[in-house]
Amino acid sequence: MSTLLVSSKGQIVLPAALRRRLGLGAGSRLEVSEEVDGLRLRIVRPVPQSDLAGLAGMVKAPTRGVARSLDDFDPARLAARTSPDADA
Repeated sequence: MSTLLVSSKGQIVLPAALRRRLGLGAGSRLEVSEEVDGLRLRIVRPVPQSDLAGLAGMVKAPTRGVARSLDDFDPARLAARTSPDADA
């Protein structure tokens, strides 16, 4: 555990090894929250925005069998296909 020193300007310096390990550089943002037993620092990492058009085609549904038409789901045809009178 490291001990940090607060400067006269209210600034603290994180040790270089810790900054490297956490990937912190100039301009990195930390969120400070006050807790019962002290302060908590949390790294704020912005979520990069994605262009919706760039996501097109990333997920493809697997094809299974033969393509079906809307007629395949017609309730009257389905009932006729499963009724016992259809075999006669």
